[in-house]
Amino acid sequence: MSESDRPQVIRSIAVTTADVVAALEMQVTSNRDAVLRITPPFNGRMRARLHVTQENEYTDGIEPIHIPPEHLVRSEAPSYPHAVETEEELRSDPELTYSVERHHEYHTERVAEWRNSIPAYIREAVTLDTPTGTQTVTVKPLSGEL
Repeated sequence: MSESDRPQVIRSIAVTTADVVAALEMQVTSNRDAVLRITPPFNGRMRARLHVTQENEYTDGIEPIHIPPEHLVRSEAPSYPHAVETEEELRSDPELTYSVERHHEYHTERVAEWRNSIPAYIREAVTLDTPTGTQTVTVKPLSGEL
């Protein structure tokens, strides 16, 4: 397969579901900018991997393509369950008595459910923003340990 400096040769990207979930979660729970990165040289089938961006990390050569994780999931994907939300859910359940320990367990369960649900919402295609324009490519999710 021929390699190129031109991102236009990319037809599809493969990404592990675990990387998509981790990037989405990192965007919500930290101040780190997590993306899925495609690094040159480019070819028809590429792999996008989890990456945390840093300022001025590329100064020469061809820059990699960064895909925000939210671009890889459909809009109807569930949002990350924040602790405030899970506390409200727990407190509003008349069958349960609130405690810090129970909230921790409940929140942990809800986050696990969210993580397990996200792979079903990965898009079949995504539009890449590249230095030479935009293009739509197929997304091939790979199973990965969550």
